[in-house]
Amino acid sequence: MKAWLLKDFGLDNLVLDDVPLPVPQRGELLVRVGAVSLNFRDKAIVDGIYEPHKVPKPLIPVSDAVGEVVALGEGVTRFKLGDRVNSHLYSRWLDGAPAPDEPEYCLGSPLPGGLAEYMILHEDGAVLAPQGMSDEEASTLPIAALTAWYALMDVGNLQPGQTVLVQGTGGVSIFAAQIALAHGARVIATSSSDANLARVREFGVGDGINYRTHPDWEQEVLRLTGGKGVDVTIDVAGGDGLNKSVLATRTAGVIAQVGFLTGQTAALQLMPLIFRQTTIRGIAVAPRASFDRMNPFLDRHGIKPVIDRVYAFDEAVQAYEHLARGPFGKVVIKVGD
Repeated sequence: MKAWLLKDFGLDNLVLDDVPLPVPQRGELLVRVGAVSLNFRDKAIVDGIYEPHKVPKPLIPVSDAVGEVVALGEGVTRFKLGDRVNSHLYSRWLDGAPAPDEPEYCLGSPLPGGLAEYMILHEDGAVLAPQGMSDEEASTLPIAALTAWYALMDVGNLQPGQTVLVQGTGGVSIFAAQIALAHGARVIATSSSDANLARVREFGVGDGINYRTHPDWEQEVLRLTGGKGVDVTIDVAGGDGLNKSVLATRTAGVIAQVGFLTGQTAALQLMPLIFRQTTIRGIAVAPRASFDRMNPFLDRHGIKPVIDRVYAFDEAVQAYEHLARGPFGKVVIKVGD
């Protein structure tokens, strides 16, 4: 079969090659991949800044995939031939709190990922894909949508009528806006682009803040919320901007720390954090049980993922380059016909 292999760090070392077709072992599924989508994690792995000592070489990258079950290993009971399934990043995190070694069993590194014509999934680490989505759409769910869902619903305990702040217009932030709006919450979005803020308003986001025009954007959030702040903040930026997130979030509110686009370290000002009694919770996607709850919600509310562009299988390098430029929504690679 054809597969993209990361033979060393750097996008120049991602090459299309021939590899043996994998054979499903006990409890495993052989999946004909229909589409995959890219996340910042995938770029960080290729660039060598995401736990580089744990990245095997060569590696079939990319964690987020959807495809058809075409062969079953012995003892499989959760799926049948012909089922359309999503991959799940943490292949062994099924429910409850994560075990300390969950990252050792992540797809796309250190386990082989989905940027190939076929992939192996354990039946416990797969989820039925939403019926109302195409392969391209469903491929966007395993990290971006699930991270947003878990942060809002399972960690943030979001209630209808509450307010959510989303940073930027990448995959997680757009999914968070869509899920929050479907749940009856208000959404405030930040971005450096007025054009992108106009686009998110088209699907229901009520307020947008250009953080270049308003460098003290947290004050604008407070103004828009009558001085109270938002109930849940989805922070994808990290860095010292975390202090602004604390100020923009209501007393005893929740900050879901999802990303580190502007820095992996922060000089945190403790007095505002203490006096506002803010909860900062690191979010590393979610257990499979959360995925099982999310997909029916997406189907029920007719939520359609926002895709910036779909690339052909032989255009994987261009897809990574698009991701590096900062897409509006998701970048997808179509694998199957």
